[in-house]
Amino acid sequence: MNQEIAAYKLQFKVQLSATRRGARLARLLATEELRSWGLPFEAPAQVIAELAANAATHGCVPGRDFRLAVLSDADTLRIEVTDARGDRLPAPPDTGVRESGYGLILVEALADRWGTCCGPFPCKTVWAEFDLPMWGR
Repeated sequence: MNQEIAAYKLQFKVQLSATRRGARLARLLATEELRSWGLPFEAPAQVIAELAANAATHGCVPGRDFRLAVLSDADTLRIEVTDARGDRLPAPPDTGVRESGYGLILVEALADRWGTCCGPFPCKTVWAEFDLPMWGR
């Protein structure tokens, strides 16, 4: 995956505490970075907020942080959130009636693609991509 990351011209990476505060900070910092790059940030900010909140809630291991990476080239904006719970992969969105768990439905609706990859042990990364040409870039 590091070879793939090296291909992106614009990169922002930060490690944050796996707390609600860390999740909020992930959204705020990434939004400011996207603004400085001149990219649209509304939909990506929502996806970042959801993935970071999931990392802080479901991917939390005491004493372990999560990592946010925001990467962009001419065609794609990629968001990656890596947490310490590789044993807890997100389930595909279910549109059935329930009280919580609608976040990945939001991610699926806003992003052009999303998915997960395992490793390095014991971590997992949940990623989402946006096609930039569709945003008038």
